[in-house]
Amino acid sequence: MRQQIFHFSLFTFHFYLYLCHMKVTIYRHTDLLPELTSGNFFHSRELMTLCEHTPRMKPYMAVVTDDDGVVQAHLLAIMRIRRSWFPPFLYTHVRIYGDNGCNAEQFGMMMQALTRLLQNRTLYIELSHLREKMFGYRELRQQRFFPVRWMNIHNSLHSRTPEERITEQQLQRILNGQERGAVTKPVETLDEFKAFSKLLRSHHWLKPKRYIPDDAFFREMLQQGMCQILITKYHDHVIGTTVTVFSDGDAYLWYSASRRKSYAPLHPNAVTMWATIKAAHNAGYQHIRFMDVGLPFRKNPYRDFILRFGGKEASTYRWFRISIRWVNRLATWLWRE
Repeated sequence: MRQQIFHFSLFTFHFYLYLCHMKVTIYRHTDLLPELTSGNFFHSRELMTLCEHTPRMKPYMAVVTDDDGVVQAHLLAIMRIRRSWFPPFLYTHVRIYGDNGCNAEQFGMMMQALTRLLQNRTLYIELSHLREKMFGYRELRQQRFFPVRWMNIHNSLHSRTPEERITEQQLQRILNGQERGAVTKPVETLDEFKAFSKLLRSHHWLKPKRYIPDDAFFREMLQQGMCQILITKYHDHVIGTTVTVFSDGDAYLWYSASRRKSYAPLHPNAVTMWATIKAAHNAGYQHIRFMDVGLPFRKNPYRDFILRFGGKEASTYRWFRISIRWVNRLATWLWRE
């Protein structure tokens, strides 16, 4: 029989799960972390440190070790403090990106420990970008998570060039925008960074699902070389931007924004996206993965826009667990298989 013991200390949370001689420890501060095994950016010591120093963000790293204290797997959960126009006006939610290559048993242990610790501290937990659609299905169901059908898109950059994949109509739009004066470049000055931040926040302020971190998050990522921020300018006006991070040989488009309606003839969204794809290809990355394509509705303008660059779409799940039990039961029924 599996025995479970919970122990609390000031800086770490220990969940001893005697299962195949492994235990889970949840760390709140990076200076106490053991040596980690994976270089995945979304579960790295570097990202945890960054979140620890960013206002309104709290990281929790779940680490599985064996009897000898050797790290077998780890998973980073990020708690975000959010504001909303409607009640509750201030709340938290937890975000986890992917499974970090662990096996199903280790994944289940870490998700059980994180859920037990955070379920009464946050409004909901969200998990996305698992390596396979059905990975962790049983373990997440046991923790009362429910799956929502989602859509992922990635572009392969290794077998064919971006020019061979993009549609002719989309490429012509981009060339027209560039000929009219739209220029894409990396953020280099403080004024360009401020313009990037202003555009990103104004683009998403009516999208309550999309969380935009504090400027300190992006500034530190840029200074540490953790990301690439591109902006498209027209007569000193920033009209498009993307934020890309790199992990395990792939590029991940994490955030994007544009003034596509105000500058429609310039096609700033297409011009900026094309420059981002080209930069990833020129740097030798295998794929570029788009982080938030959205629900698989029949009509999804953003998905259709991305697919014009020659991407491949795949159906997947995004998992949620709401801390209010009756709401979680209702949502589980609404999104039943």
